[in-house]
Amino acid sequence: MNLADRQTAADVMMIRPVAFAGNPQTQPSNSFQQLDSDGGTIDAASQAAALREFDALVGALRQAGVNVHVFDDTPEPHTPDSIFPNNWVSFHADGTVVLYPMLAENRRLERRLDLLEALSAKHGFYTSRVIDLTRHEHTGRYLEGTGSLVLDRIHRVAYACVSPRTDLDVLGDFAQQLDYDIVAFEALDAAGAPIYHTNVLMSVGERFAAVCLNAIREDEREGVVNQLRGTGRAIVELSLDQMNAFAGNMLELASSLTGSVVAMSQRARDALTAEQRATLEASSGPIVTAAIPTIERLGGGSVRCMLAELHLPSKKPL
Repeated sequence: MNLADRQTAADVMMIRPVAFAGNPQTQPSNSFQQLDSDGGTIDAASQAAALREFDALVGALRQAGVNVHVFDDTPEPHTPDSIFPNNWVSFHADGTVVLYPMLAENRRLERRLDLLEALSAKHGFYTSRVIDLTRHEHTGRYLEGTGSLVLDRIHRVAYACVSPRTDLDVLGDFAQQLDYDIVAFEALDAAGAPIYHTNVLMSVGERFAAVCLNAIREDEREGVVNQLRGTGRAIVELSLDQMNAFAGNMLELASSLTGSVVAMSQRARDALTAEQRATLEASSGPIVTAAIPTIERLGGGSVRCMLAELHLPSKKPL
C-alpha cells in the first residue's frame, strides 16, 4: 500500500458547462438518461438551468470547506457531457494522471491537456507521469474513469461492474499499471439492462461503503460485501429505487471545516432513510447537497460524476 494514498480528496476539478444538452451518443447504454424528443439539440433553457445547478453545487461545496477548481468548457467542439470530467481523467497521490478510453466519440473530445497543464502551472499540483489508456478505443474497449471504477485508494482495490463502458481487458491494464486489485461483477437495473457505470450503484468512503446489492448478480454479491466488510467499513445498503434516484452517486471529500463531508444531490439525499443518513454522517461528516434535476435528467449522471478528485501532491516550494 502506498502510505500517501488517502480515500478522500480536499480538492476537486469541475467543468462549468457552456452548451449542456442530452447526448444521444450515450443514451443507448445509459438508462438513467431521459432525453427530450429532440434529444441532443442545444437548448438555451436547459443550458441556463444546468448552469444554475452547477453554480449552486460549487457554492455548497465551497461553503462546506472543499476546495473547488472550476474550469470553463469551450464552445467548440461541442461536448454536451463535459460537466462529467471524472470519466476521462483520474488523479493519484503519487502524481499519476490517467486518461481513459470513452465509448461515445463526442465524449473523447472532453479530454483537455490544457487543463492538466493549468493544474500544474496555475494551481500548484505536481504530476509525475501520465498513463494513457485511450489506445483501447481503437479496438472498441472502454473504461470510463471513476465512473467505471469505484476506487478504494487506501487498500488499492478497484470495484467495477462490467458494461459496454467497462471492459475487463482495460481493467486489467489499469490494475497492472497502477498496482490495484480488481473486484469485477455484473450489475443490472430493474429492466435487466447492464448498469452503465459502477459509481451509480456504489460509493466507497473512508469508513463507509454505500452499495445497491440487489443490482449485483446474486452469486457475486457475497464476494463484493465480504471485500468491503474486510476493510472495516460500515455498509449502507441501497434499494433499486434509491439507486435510480442517484443515491449511490455520492462522494466523500475532505473538508477544512469538518474533516470530511459527503456530497450528493438533493434528490439522492431525499431518497435515503433517516437511518441511512445518520450512518453516513456518523461515518463521515455532514451531507452536502444541491438540487441538480436538469443535469440528472438529461445527463444521466449526478453529483459524483461532476467531481474529479485532485489527489495529486502539491509542488514543493523552490
